Amino acid sequence: MSWWLLLLLAFIVFFNRYLFLEPRLPLRIPTLVREALSYSAPCLLIAICAPVILLDNGELRHFPDNPYLWGAIISVIIAYFVRHILSAVVLSLLAFYLLNW
Repeated sequence: MSWWLLLLLAFIVFFNRYLFLEPRLPLRIPTLVREALSYSAPCLLIAICAPVILLDNGELRHFPDNPYLWGAIISVIIAYFVRHILSAVVLSLLAFYLLNW
């Protein structure tokens, strides 16, 4: 993927979320659609991260010794218990680098 494509996708996602979720805009959408849009960020994050975690050069990584999978699991556990974004990111990165070292 090129940087232009990544920036374009980021702009599209931001524009859609801003347009539909900004309360000061006069655009009103049904509650069901508003609730569905609140799931777009986790869905996009999973769509971006899953291939990195599970695939290596187009082939499935071996699960028992996959540091990306263990790093993702540890990151989820850290994020659940820490509840502070910056601390969770730093601890998750530290855990991932310790797994790869």
